[in-house]
Amino acid sequence: MVKEKDLIEIDGSYGEGGGQILRTALALSAILKKPFRVNKIRAGRRKPGLQPQHLRAVEALARLSQAHIAGATIGSDSITFTPQDIVPGNYSFDVGTAGSVTLLLQALLPPLCLAKGKSWLTLSGGTHVDWSPPFHYLEWVLFPVLRTMGVSVKINIERWGWYPRGGGVIHIEIDPESEIKPLLLLERGGLIRIHGLSVSSNLPAHVSERQREYARIKIKEEFNVDSEIQMDSNAPANGPGSFLLLLAEFEKITAGFSSLGKRGKKAEDVAKDAVEDLTDYLFSDGCLDPHSADQIVVFMGLTKGSSAFTTTRITEHLLTNLWVIRRFLDVEVKVSGELRESGRVDLSSQSY
Repeated sequence: MVKEKDLIEIDGSYGEGGGQILRTALALSAILKKPFRVNKIRAGRRKPGLQPQHLRAVEALARLSQAHIAGATIGSDSITFTPQDIVPGNYSFDVGTAGSVTLLLQALLPPLCLAKGKSWLTLSGGTHVDWSPPFHYLEWVLFPVLRTMGVSVKINIERWGWYPRGGGVIHIEIDPESEIKPLLLLERGGLIRIHGLSVSSNLPAHVSERQREYARIKIKEEFNVDSEIQMDSNAPANGPGSFLLLLAEFEKITAGFSSLGKRGKKAEDVAKDAVEDLTDYLFSDGCLDPHSADQIVVFMGLTKGSSAFTTTRITEHLLTNLWVIRRFLDVEVKVSGELRESGRVDLSSQSY
């Protein structure tokens, strides 16, 4: 039995106070074999405590790290997690309905990247849903950055999962590394192209067409650039949905900005949201877009040496994730810049 003094105590209401605190803690606990207890889980949310998709993350990490868990029930505001050894292999996890598969992957990926063998994952649930990175953002934005750090991940989508039906399926192949390399991304370099993807399922074909055309026209007007936006009006899915992803590809980084369709929202408004986020990035200073920044710091903490990046916006998510990392790892972190403004993050670690 783990002694109280050996538990890392985590305040689940700290900072942005969401499920990311739990996912980061689970990943680092499994890697380091450090038990932890998190209290006040998602205390500030409309439905506080563990919800089904958060419980799935706890159960999944417990399975692959042979962990003992206490308090892992729906609505619980406190859990204790005591990991043992990470076991690579072939795993299938169903988040349920439209629970985000990409958020689950946030917790699973770091431990399996450093496991002692190759792993394969099949994740079922929501692939393109609100409040989580869409599948294609991981594929085209985040994973290319991870590859520069030596993390080898292959990913493909079998079926799209929209809210509320979910039912999407993705497959991931993870080839682990003995160590993760430091990251240095301070400048974007020159703009190579703007491209993207406009998709719909179980809707009239004109939906994805209108999303694409609105985005292309606005990008041309704003930046005098011809954008290359692929289109798919028949993506396999259990229910209706639409999605637009815009990618700004520079010499040293690709940034991504997406928007989801919903009942009553015009296709042009879906495109407008993504174009506005793209425009904000292009007119701001910094290398990583805000969503990459808060996801990449976990991997930076697991390197030996110094890493640094600039970002167009310091977010509460980023600062909260850095706080969790410092609860588990002996790292030096310096954040330059104000909240909601552009800035820089420097992180150095001798070893985890």
